[in-house]
Parts: sequence; structure tokens; C-alpha cells
Amino acid sequence: MSDIIQISGLNKWFGSHQVLRDINLNIPAGQKVVVIGPSGSGKSTLIRCINRLEPFQGGEVVVDGHALSGLRRLEAVRREVGMVFQSFNLFPHMNVLRNVMLAPMKLRGLSEAEARTRAMTLLERVGIAEQAAKSPAQLSGGQQQRVAIARALAMEPRIMLFDEPTSALDPEMVGEVLDVMRGLAGSGMTMIVVTHEMGFAREVADRVLFMDRGEVLEDAPPADFFSRPRLERTRTFLQRVAHH
Repeated sequence: MSDIIQISGLNKWFGSHQVLRDINLNIPAGQKVVVIGPSGSGKSTLIRCINRLEPFQGGEVVVDGHALSGLRRLEAVRREVGMVFQSFNLFPHMNVLRNVMLAPMKLRGLSEAEARTRAMTLLERVGIAEQAAKSPAQLSGGQQQRVAIARALAMEPRIMLFDEPTSALDPEMVGEVLDVMRGLAGSGMTMIVVTHEMGFAREVADRVLFMDRGEVLEDAPPADFFSRPRLERTRTFLQRVAHH
């Protein structure tokens, strides 16, 4: 399998504060990677570098053959990489259907009819086709996040990045979003997920990465990661999370 993402010697600073230190990471197409670690460890920054939402100062990120450091135009990479954030970032003045139709029409050149068909198919897939005519404000947080996932999928990306997609949700809504993500994982999508949901990591991940202070300290299959973490720091973190 060829690596769809190659990260080598990645370094990133915010001012004088180094948030990513010498990160080297290769991710084969179709792999599911879950990134965990304490807050402030650089997890979100790492995945934001993968679609150049964050510029970086050292090293290289290659996404599907595109080296990001030299790219003047990011559209090619942004089309390949879908992203779902903590906050849903839906357009409040558009209904659910329009939210999902917009990007494919603007960026992929789909006709209105094609975009509508694709959007309805995706809303069906995330289980909220019946909400298509509503505005985002009329939906629960879990429903809004599922619309956000459908909107990212509408661009037919090869890679999906999730930045703590359930952390802003009420506990009873977390499951419905994770279910959609499980389905997506089962479809063979390359996924990188920053999350505190350890059950999801155990069940869906091919690899779990543990980050702390800007470094990837562990990188192992979930069975090894959870039962035999190499480092004391990882064990401490897992114990803390288990008690929440």
C-alpha cells in the first residue's frame, strides 16, 4: 500500500513556543489513525498542518503526492482532504441541504441537480435526510455534526480529518456521531481522528498515536497500545482518561 500522507521532520512554532517537534509519520491509504493525548499536546495542530490550515516552519507534509510547503494553491489538496471540527461551522442562513450542496457546486463544478442528488444521498447516509429542509439552528448538536460530516464527504475527499468531533456534544449525542464515523471507517476511507473516545479508538483504529508536548511518543495498534503502553507518560494519561 502506498502512503497517502507522508510527514517528515515536521516542526511548528507559535511565536517562540514550539508546538510540533520533529514529527515523522507515514499513513497508508485506507488506514484509520486515532490521535490521543493531553490538551495542548499538538494533536489539533498536527492535523491542521495536513491540509495547511496551519502553516509550518520546518519539515514537509506530502498529501497524495502534493508537497504542501511549496504549494501556492491549496485547492488541489483541500479537495482531497475533508475536515470536521469541534464546532459545526454550518452556514446558519442556509438549510441543511444547501449547506451540503454548496462546496461541490462551487469547487467541483457540479450542477444544481447533481449536487442535490449527491447531498441527499449523503444526508441519507448520515441518517438525517428528513431534516434536509431545516435550518441548522433547528437541529440538535449531534444532527448538526452529522450534517458537517455529510458536507465534508460531498467533496468526495480521499482523506477525512476529525478534530475532536464529539467534544462539544452532549453525552447522549456522542454515539450517533461515532456511529456515522464507524460506517465511514468501514467504507475504507483514510481517517485521522483526534478524540478522547477510547472505545472508538479500540474498535476502529488501525493505529493509535499518543502525543505529548508536540511529539508523537507512541504509535501502535490499539490492542498493544491499550494493554502494553511503552511509556509511563502514556500509562498515566490512560489512567486519567479511564476515570472520566
